[in-house]
Amino acid sequence: MKQDAYNHNRRISRKVLVGGIYIGGDSPVSVQSMTNTDTKDSVATIGQIKSLEAVGCDIVRITVPDVESADTIKKIKASGVKIPIVADIHFDYKVALAAISAGVDKVRINPGNIGGDEKVREVALAASAAGVPIRIGVNGGSLEKEILGKYGSPTAEALAESALYHAELLRKHAFEDIVISIKSSSVKEMIGANRILAKDTEYPLHIGVTEAGRKGDGTLKSAIGIGSLLCDGIGDTVRVSLTADPVEEIYAAKDILKACGVLEKSGMTVVSCPTCGRTKIDLIGLAEKFEIAAKEAGIYDKTIKVAIMGCAVNGPGEAKEADIGIAGGSGEALLFKHGEIIRKIKEDAVIDTLIGEIKEMTADGE
Repeated sequence: MKQDAYNHNRRISRKVLVGGIYIGGDSPVSVQSMTNTDTKDSVATIGQIKSLEAVGCDIVRITVPDVESADTIKKIKASGVKIPIVADIHFDYKVALAAISAGVDKVRINPGNIGGDEKVREVALAASAAGVPIRIGVNGGSLEKEILGKYGSPTAEALAESALYHAELLRKHAFEDIVISIKSSSVKEMIGANRILAKDTEYPLHIGVTEAGRKGDGTLKSAIGIGSLLCDGIGDTVRVSLTADPVEEIYAAKDILKACGVLEKSGMTVVSCPTCGRTKIDLIGLAEKFEIAAKEAGIYDKTIKVAIMGCAVNGPGEAKEADIGIAGGSGEALLFKHGEIIRKIKEDAVIDTLIGEIKEMTADGE
C-alpha cells in the first residue's frame, strides 16, 4: 500500500510488531475489524476471519470472555489464517495469560481493571516473553471514577488521561510494546483525545469512532473522526465500527483511507456525478448496482479508477483521469477509456460491460 502522501506529515510514533504486521513508525496504516461470532464456535469464527482476510482486513480482533474461549485461538492458528489475531479481554488477567499461551498476536486489555499490580506484572512478563504487544482500549464508558469525577464527563482530556494512566501501569514493569486506542461515540471528543495523545506520547494510535451506528450514519461519523485525524497525520491503525457485517467495515475503512490520500493506489476508486436535469439515465441506480457487482465479481480491490457520469456533455471530459467509465444518454451510455470515447452501449448492458472491461483491463495489466 503506497502511503507517501500521508507519511510526509505523519506523526512520529514507536513501531510495534503484531504478528507479521508493524503498527506505527513509517509502516502502512493497517485496517482492523472484529468478529461477531461466538468465539467458542471455531468454525463460524474462522469462516468470518477468512471472509475479512479476503477483502483486505490486516488485523482481526476476537472476544475472549473466558479461559475456555482461548482454545479457539489455537484452532484459528492451525486453520491457515494468516492475518494477526487480537484477543479482546476484560477484567480477568488469567484469560490474558491463556490467550498469550495459545499463541495470540496481540492482547487488548486495560491494566487498571484486572485486579492489582501483581496481576499486571504477570501479564506484562508473559506478553514480553512471548513478544505479544498490548493494546490499551479506553472509551467513554470505561473511565475510572476518579478521572470521571475530576472532569465531570468523558471529555477528551479525561479519555487521554485514562489512557496514559493505563500505559504507566505497564511501563512500571518495563513493558513498552503498547498500542493506545481511545474511542468515543462522540466524534468531537474522540478527535480531541487523540490529538492530546499525539502530543503527549509516542505510542502508536488505533483510531475509530465507537458505537458509530449502522452503515450509513456509522460510516459518516467514522469518516469525519478518522478522516480528520488522518489529515493531521495522526493514526497508525483504524477500525470503522459498524452495526453491520464486519466485511462492510473493511470497505468503509479503505474508502476513508483513499479519500484522505493515505492509500494513493489501493483498490477501486469510483467517481460519479450528483446528477442534474440533463441526466436521462438511472445513474443513481447504476452507481449502486455497479458497486455491488464489482464486489461480487471480486474486482473491487483492483487498482483502477471508474467514472459513472450522468451525461455526455461533461462526462468524458470531467472524468478524463479515469481509466474507464460511462457517460449517460437517453436509454444508453457512452463507454470511454482515459477520456476517449470507445462506443455506445445500452443502459441495461452498462453493468455487465463495465465489469467485463475491467476484468480484461486488470488481467492484462493495462
